[in-house]
Amino acid sequence: MPMHEPVSCCGTRVNEARHGESGFGLIELVIAMTVLSIGILALFAMFESGIRSTTRASHVTTAGALADREMENFRAIRYDAIGLPDDQVLAAAAPYATDPAYAPTAGATAGTRAALVACGTSPCTTNVPVQALTGADGRSYRVDTYATWQSVGSGRLVKLVTIVVRDGTDPTRVWARTASSFDQSTGS
Repeated sequence: MPMHEPVSCCGTRVNEARHGESGFGLIELVIAMTVLSIGILALFAMFESGIRSTTRASHVTTAGALADREMENFRAIRYDAIGLPDDQVLAAAAPYATDPAYAPTAGATAGTRAALVACGTSPCTTNVPVQALTGADGRSYRVDTYATWQSVGSGRLVKLVTIVVRDGTDPTRVWARTASSFDQSTGS
């Protein structure tokens, strides 16, 4: 029986068709692996971005809760007790005195001590200008407290308390900032 070469349905010999496509399987495999690798790298980048966003949101939420708690401490005391000990404010570590909250009074510049509310002879809060607190997330935060005078309508002055929550390891990174005005006419 003579050996015949296989013939496809259209009359083209199978071996001739295979000969013209030699190496295409390997190229297709390399292209498929490249596309798959790019897709996997994009997926990893998306997960990393999601993790960073979640971590940042955790920091901001915890810092906001710490700032609110500190502000509630000021709301719970008498108006004449709102202030910070002079010696502790002057000794506060950087970046305390360079923060815009240090002297918000019109015409005052950062570092102007006259714009800050000192305790003087009146009773003073036990709050300190700089403290390290641990948040609910177990991380360390630096909480800076400012008590300044703010001029409102017709030159009347109110006390402005600003709480700035910073990263415990990098005090230049601010996670939360909150401020509240205290008026003698509405205070107790």
